[in-house]
Amino acid sequence: MRNFWNGFMVFIIMALLLPFVGFGMLILYFSGLEFFIPLIGAAYLSLGAFVVMAYFDLHRFKRFFIMGASAVLFISLIFAVPGVYDRSKMVVRDGSVDLYEYSPFVERTKAVSLDRPASFQIEEDLPVIDGATALYPIYSAFAQAVYPEKEYDPYNSEVMSNRTGQAYTNLLNGKADLIFVLRPSKAQLEQAERAGKELKLTPIGKEAFVFFVHAKNPVKSLTEDEIKGIYSGEITNWKDVGGKNDSIRAFQRPENSGSQTALQQFMGSVPIMDPPTEDIASLMGTIVDQVSDYKNHKNAIGYTFRYYSTQMVTNNKIRLLGVNGVEPTVDTIRSGEYPISNEFYAVTAGTDNPHVEAFIEWMLSDEGQEIVEKTGYVPIR
Repeated sequence: MRNFWNGFMVFIIMALLLPFVGFGMLILYFSGLEFFIPLIGAAYLSLGAFVVMAYFDLHRFKRFFIMGASAVLFISLIFAVPGVYDRSKMVVRDGSVDLYEYSPFVERTKAVSLDRPASFQIEEDLPVIDGATALYPIYSAFAQAVYPEKEYDPYNSEVMSNRTGQAYTNLLNGKADLIFVLRPSKAQLEQAERAGKELKLTPIGKEAFVFFVHAKNPVKSLTEDEIKGIYSGEITNWKDVGGKNDSIRAFQRPENSGSQTALQQFMGSVPIMDPPTEDIASLMGTIVDQVSDYKNHKNAIGYTFRYYSTQMVTNNKIRLLGVNGVEPTVDTIRSGEYPISNEFYAVTAGTDNPHVEAFIEWMLSDEGQEIVEKTGYVPIR
């Protein structure tokens, strides 16, 4: 009878703990920490084994219980270590910057200013502008020079940044009069055609498209052909381009983002291999296959734009690569020596706002181009 009640108590204790264990596992799963789940399960089973030992007075087998529990926990820890290591790596992603620091008219804004009032001003019927994260410092400074002083929330105002893909959508849906972006992707051109609108692109500056690696990667420069070989999947080991004997983990960006479109334009007719992806658990319980954000492993390579990587998300754990032996600098972009530069544009799609055309003309004036240069980009003129 005593053994029956001991067994019943063991069952009750473990049953009461089970919902908490299950809830903890769900939290880990939806938090992207699923590599800890086996460890939690092992801890639960080990606890159960010790409860059984205690209630059934099996202390003479204590050594075996301890050895078994330790083995289970150790094996679970082995499964968890790679995930912990992966999570410890710095993640570089588009949009990972505080745009409020560049908002127009805020105290100590990083948006640059002219040393005199702009010759062009807009007092009413303000054009709604949107654009890429990396270009927000420029068009925020344009607004600061031309628009009336007030608060402009970077995500919900006449001067906002919803990143490249959404900016094109907002322009075509009439939610923005003017956007600041790179050249549209094929999909964005098709989107404009379906909407019955024609995109008008006015170049206002130039910027370097750059590739970056872990700061300890010994490779300092790649040729254009080597980069194309890496992103086509033909070159898979760093030793083939002067580095260590280590596989290359070539990260990409989501389709229709500005940097992914720049990669596609750089690659031309060379097909791009499938990007690294990861399974993301949604709150609806579904699994979404999503393009991985760049994780700064020693064998990783990624890409972005020079100003964004050196000024907006500065860090010392990644290093920009030269291309064909040329470093990406303002001088090499201006001279054309750096081989991968992109124009960026003020883009319209038939807005009826009365100020847009004059605003764009002013951007191309000495004052507008001064703002482009003072921000850290290369003027178009």
